[in-house]
Amino acid sequence: MTTNERKYTPDHEWITVDGDIATIGITAYAADRLGDVVFIELPEAGADVAGGTVVGEIESTKSVGELFAPVDGTVIEVNTAAIDEPAIVNRDPLGDGWLIRVRFTALPDLLDADQYAALVSR
Repeated sequence: MTTNERKYTPDHEWITVDGDIATIGITAYAADRLGDVVFIELPEAGADVAGGTVVGEIESTKSVGELFAPVDGTVIEVNTAAIDEPAIVNRDPLGDGWLIRVRFTALPDLLDADQYAALVSR
């Protein structure tokens, strides 16, 4: 995976990689399906996460969604702006609405943009 090439999970998270740091957020599809995001709960910096496990919650006016860790590693940064102003996830889910940064130990197989587009078009 080249630096900052966006990849996706079947659980509707996106990931970009810079060295051994993964920036993770939810996709525009997920943000749209959730509706207006009103609350976000994320792990604290320093927390260890395991790929495929729930690491946070995203609450909207419609439902509560879970955030899954796509990688094993340690959270090194949390987007406090998203916690303080959850609507940022709706406005810019692929940019300023990122959620956590994780120093990871290995990358799993992830979906590319075409594979993710095919997944959500079913």
